[in-house]
Amino acid sequence: MTREEYLLLYEKHLAGKATPLEIEKIMAYEDDFELKTLHPEEDKDRYRGIETRLLSKLDESLNMRKHAHFRFTWQWAAAAVVLIIMGAALFYIAEPDKRLTVATRKNQIKHAYTDSSKAILTLANGKTIELNTVGNATILAKGQVTIKKQQDGILQYEVPAPLVTGKVEYNTISTPRGGQYQIILPDGSKVWLNAASTLRFPVAFTGAERKVELSGEGYFEVAKNKTMPFKVAFKDEEVEVLGTHFNITAYPGVEASKTTLLEGSVAISRGRAKKLLVPGQQAQLQPDMQSFDIQNVDVEEAIAWKSGIFLFRNARITAIMQQIARWYDVEVVYKGDLQNMVFGGRISRSKSLTEVLKNLELTGTIHFKTEGRRVTVME
Repeated sequence: MTREEYLLLYEKHLAGKATPLEIEKIMAYEDDFELKTLHPEEDKDRYRGIETRLLSKLDESLNMRKHAHFRFTWQWAAAAVVLIIMGAALFYIAEPDKRLTVATRKNQIKHAYTDSSKAILTLANGKTIELNTVGNATILAKGQVTIKKQQDGILQYEVPAPLVTGKVEYNTISTPRGGQYQIILPDGSKVWLNAASTLRFPVAFTGAERKVELSGEGYFEVAKNKTMPFKVAFKDEEVEVLGTHFNITAYPGVEASKTTLLEGSVAISRGRAKKLLVPGQQAQLQPDMQSFDIQNVDVEEAIAWKSGIFLFRNARITAIMQQIARWYDVEVVYKGDLQNMVFGGRISRSKSLTEVLKNLELTGTIHFKTEGRRVTVME
């Protein structure tokens, strides 16, 4: 379906005249990509009022038979609000994904998600291994520890249980900008590392705790062990769990650290400050804050990167460009006052940088200039 066909169907949908099949087409089109832009803070009350009225109208047309329909109804209502407030050109649904072709322009930057499993493993003796260049086999067998690269590219550590204790050695896995990787730790815990991230961990967990160190962003699925808590140290904070699923964002140079809990429970601490999180909560901490800011959040947005998706909901352009810079390995500079620009959208990280920026420009409120690996953001 072309953009023009979508707009005609969308207009018909708002009028309450779309058939169930046409509504399904709209939903499928939205699932490929959605992008909306909101006015700054002063327009939020107006936004909510119009959204409420549109929700009432659209709910009647869809009959609200399924929860999934409610989710899409909300999104279309939000889109309609943007159309009313900002004008029809400021909401855009991209055309369905097309196969990427070889770039012919000199400075066009592309990055494919399917080629993004890149990381460097640093062993205890300082030797480094580029994991994307080695085959799927045993990488190292030393003493009781075996390191394997599985058929799906996942790095796995295997140790016997019980382990004969000795000197504890540490390995480090680091992802470059534009890369990500998955590792299975010696205790069976799974970790997904986002771009420009580092995880330091022992080759075998011994003693009273399982402790690792993170810089950047990682999603953890911790193997349960009631007698040996799992701890993640990052910046000057620490998360302690027994077995759970959570995401930590703690990039150097980014002031706020974020811990988002999906399943189970975690205790997060910094000095004497300590908080317990329940699923759906996120703890944020600024360097100058004495206590954690706990909020209920959309966990899908927090871990979208793990599934190869950029997902933004009411995000400032600076936060969006931070993610884009890490994934496409570019430098971002700003021209003009852009702090109050807030966007929301969803797009695959397999898209080229050119495509992502072009879709942002379709909002009509922001523009980009790309020179080599430098991207200038301007109104």
